[in-house]
Amino acid sequence: MIPRIYDDFDNYLKRGKVLVIFGPRQVGKTTLLKNYLSRTELKYRLDSGEDARITEVLSSKNPALISEYAGGYDLIVIDEAQKVPDIGNGLKILIDRNPELFIVATGSSSFELAGQVGEPLTGRKRTLTLFPVSQKELSKIYNRYELREKLEEFIIYGSYPEVLTAGSGSQKAEIVKEITSSYLLKDIIAFDKIKNSRVIFDLLRMLAFQVGSEVSLSEIAKNIGVDGKTVNRYIDILEKSFILFRLQGFSRNLRKEMTKKNKYFFYDTGIRNALISNFNPFNMRNDTGQLWENFLFTERLKKQSYEPLYANNYFWRTWDQQEIDFVEERDGNLFGYEFKYGDKKVKVPRLWKETYPEAKFEVVNKDNYLDFVL
Repeated sequence: MIPRIYDDFDNYLKRGKVLVIFGPRQVGKTTLLKNYLSRTELKYRLDSGEDARITEVLSSKNPALISEYAGGYDLIVIDEAQKVPDIGNGLKILIDRNPELFIVATGSSSFELAGQVGEPLTGRKRTLTLFPVSQKELSKIYNRYELREKLEEFIIYGSYPEVLTAGSGSQKAEIVKEITSSYLLKDIIAFDKIKNSRVIFDLLRMLAFQVGSEVSLSEIAKNIGVDGKTVNRYIDILEKSFILFRLQGFSRNLRKEMTKKNKYFFYDTGIRNALISNFNPFNMRNDTGQLWENFLFTERLKKQSYEPLYANNYFWRTWDQQEIDFVEERDGNLFGYEFKYGDKKVKVPRLWKETYPEAKFEVVNKDNYLDFVL
């Protein structure tokens, strides 16, 4: 078993509040739940939103029926809660009628579950996001030497639990491809009347080749044969379903700073490699720099979420090509990070130093990356 950051729900459960656990499919939400339930002394009921009988009860808006459903239990757990229509109101009724109850709801599709639970549960929920396994979690079973030794493997195949525990590279590749094709896009294709999965895959492949670069959505729209509004809508869904993350350009109104285009990164580098069908080792690739940037960015996101470390994230670039890969704005201070897989020396961009003299700057490479992500 890989120790997960939220192994002990007792630290997060509170009577009269719903603990909502988001995350993509296959990251281990159900395993996490079952491990906790196997240890708890609370009398619990575990149900799935895919069970038609449970869906009927929780979407009924019938306070007496919903209250009766939870009678005699200390803890109610609803896995795949996004499958229940109007789940937010159902959970609100459950809390209002049973204020001493502990409640957990998990969901793989943030765009559905967030929309359903947001307003009804204002002030009545706590939200946790579970990502593919982080380096921080893996440091509980590997020392720093071992993490460095396995670094290339983590970047090439990603860090979904089933991938990490597979044996050979070919097994890992098959699992990543299966997750990508069968699980990851399952909710997306079923959502919002998206009929053509080919367009989604074409869009993702184009973004996969442009990781770390500023992206022209109008150019992508033209290449895949759809209009710009459709591309924007699909990207919004891909972001909300934990596949893509959008990084905006940073500016404090300096004319030379570029902010109109965004960069896009994948929450898991294995998924990115599956989309372009490339699991080659680093010595056979020409995109090592892109993968390194994506890996460090997503590991930093996990660190920010799990610690928590409150920050706004950007990249910085000027019209004369001065740039910084990653900028964190936290506690009123700026921290610039340049990501370099090799040991090439990098100078602080002149305009960054002149415009933001108080800002920090650091190069993150193979030697010091563990300090950045752990």
